This record gives sequence, C-alpha cells and structure tokens, in this order.
Amino acid sequence: MFVAFIGIHIPLIGILFFVLYFKNDISSTSILVFALIMTLLATALTLLVLHKLIKPIAVASKSLDDYRNFRKLSLLPTEYTDEAGLLMCNIQESIFEAESFINEKQDLIYMLSHDLKNFAGNPQGLAKLIISENPSESITSMAELICESTNLQFRYIDNFIKLLNEQDKVVKANFEVKTIVFPNILPFINEQVEQRLLDKNIKLSMSLELVEANLRIDEGLLVQVLVNLISNAIKFSYFDSEIKVRIFNEKGIIKITVADKGVGFDKHQIEELFKKFTKMSRVGTANESSTGIGLYLCKKIIEKNKGRLTAASDGKNKGAEFRIEFDQ
Repeated sequence: MFVAFIGIHIPLIGILFFVLYFKNDISSTSILVFALIMTLLATALTLLVLHKLIKPIAVASKSLDDYRNFRKLSLLPTEYTDEAGLLMCNIQESIFEAESFINEKQDLIYMLSHDLKNFAGNPQGLAKLIISENPSESITSMAELICESTNLQFRYIDNFIKLLNEQDKVVKANFEVKTIVFPNILPFINEQVEQRLLDKNIKLSMSLELVEANLRIDEGLLVQVLVNLISNAIKFSYFDSEIKVRIFNEKGIIKITVADKGVGFDKHQIEELFKKFTKMSRVGTANESSTGIGLYLCKKIIEKNKGRLTAASDGKNKGAEFRIEFDQ
C-alpha cells in the first residue's frame, strides 16, 4: 500500500500544490513538464523502496541457492522483527537443521559400516581358522564360501562409504573454470586400470585429439569418472578385446568417449543404467560383482559440473559407448 501511495499520489499532490500556489500564470507546457518531473521522482522513490523491501528476500534466496548448489552455510541477518526478518530467521534455522541432519546421518552410517565390518570379520576369521586346520575337502569348500561371502560384504560396505563420500564431493564442488591438460591425467587413469586390463588381456587405446580444455570440473573428479567408465567397460568386455577412449572437440563441444566391444545392452535399458542400485546390476564377463552405483555416481558428477553423460549400444553382444560432453 505504501509503495502504491508513493507511485500514484506524489505526482498528483505535487501537481495540485503547483497549480494552487504558483502565483504566475501557468501554461499547459509548465504543468506537463512539472507532472513529468514529479512522475520521475515518484518512480525513483518507488524503486528505492521496492529495492529495500525485496533485498531481504533476495538475500534469503541466494542463501538457499548457495546451500543447495554448494552446501555453503550463510549467516543471514535475523535481527529484524518484521515478516522479512522472520522469513530469514526461519530459513537460517532450516538450513542449519538440514546440515546437522545430513552430518548426523553420515556419522551414523560410517559408524554402522565400521561395526558391520567387525561383524562380517568374525565369521571370516573363524572360517580361516578352520581352513588352517586342514579339514576335509567339503568343510574346506564351505569355509572358503564363507570367506568369499564376507569379502563381498566388505566390498558392499566400502562402496556404500564411497557413495557417501562422492555425493559429498559432488554437492561441494567448485564450479570455477579450470584448465584440464589431458596428457597430464592419462598416467593417473592408466595406473588405476592397468591391472584390470592385464587380468583380461584387454588393450586400452587412447586417441588424444585435444591437448587441453577449460572445463567446470575438478581434474580429480574427471579422472575418477573416466576410471569408473573404463573399469565398467573392462568388466563387460570379453577377454582379448579392445577398449577405445577418444578425447576431441566437435563444433565447440568437448567430447570424451569410452567404447568397448562387450556385452552391450538394449536401447530400452539406457535409463536403467544410471539409476542408483539399478536392477541392471550384473556380473561381468569374468564374474565380477557390482553394487550398481558406479554409473549413477558418474552421471551425478558430470551433470553437477555442467556436463552430460550418455550411453549407447546397438544391442546385446554389440558393445557399448559412453559419452561425456561439455559445452564451451
């Protein structure tokens, strides 16, 4: 109401006083000029008042965006007693409560994961003790199955912890533009996948058509995504096959492709690939196990860093290609 009063009544009141108290004859041109001046003055005052009124809302909105995108905690001015002050106070409390809840949940899961490892370790220790006593072949076989089962539990627990850590990294990512020098990151990738390649006698071909690029992704995160994609390709590739990685620039779009000649998938399964704990979790060509969270994390990381991750295949046993794209 106050803003409306300023915008409408100040020009009218000004013109009224001008007409009533101006002693000389008033021309229509003078009235028009004065009306325009008063209108501009009223507009300026209205914008100033609106800015003051909207500023707390803008500050609160920015605080929410910072927390949602970067998990950044902002301190809002909460000393005001009007509706805007109450809004900022409520937002401040909600943000800190959400952060506290997230931290408590992570601490609880870490604690449970640690305890679960201890529980899983007990039967494994007993199984190894049984094996050390040189029992019969059937008992030895059952003890080895217990060891394999507990090792699988350990891997699941480790992957859950990894999922928490990576999700935390994603939400706290820094989106400043960084120069990624691709020849510098290749040794880190090779180091992490070399043994898997040797185990299945798979050749990794790197086609580097681009030396560097300015991207909104941390170098370490990009390495981690590529290692995950290559490891996934190894898992679903056949022995003595080849995986091709290509890094290039096409019409201003930075593209990274990881292509294999493995088991592939049907087109209608593409969306399922990137779901958390997807139903498409399958053993690899050498019976490698999976928790189904690798591709989910990769897609989350790439999309959070302003990129796209897609998958394509011509069908079962026709290989697959995963493609990362960043606009320049």
